[in-house]
Amino acid sequence: MEMENKEETAKRYLIECLARDLVVMLIEDYGMGLEKALDVFYNSETLEKLEDSNTGLYYQGPVYVMDFLQEELRAKGEQ
Repeated sequence: MEMENKEETAKRYLIECLARDLVVMLIEDYGMGLEKALDVFYNSETLEKLEDSNTGLYYQGPVYVMDFLQEELRAKGEQ
């Protein structure tokens, strides 16, 4: 049980680091305000994929993950 908790904690930390980087990219690349960028990220399918351990997406770098988020925004017509 303790090992599972450490793995979940590590996963959560990686996702939080990615969240920070992706929100900054949304602000810089799309000119969004902080509130809008947070809203876009935390309501995205990309976050759902990050939280799904089966995808392993949370192990990837922010630029790679941003590609998923950009594609999602394009599909929704937000880019």
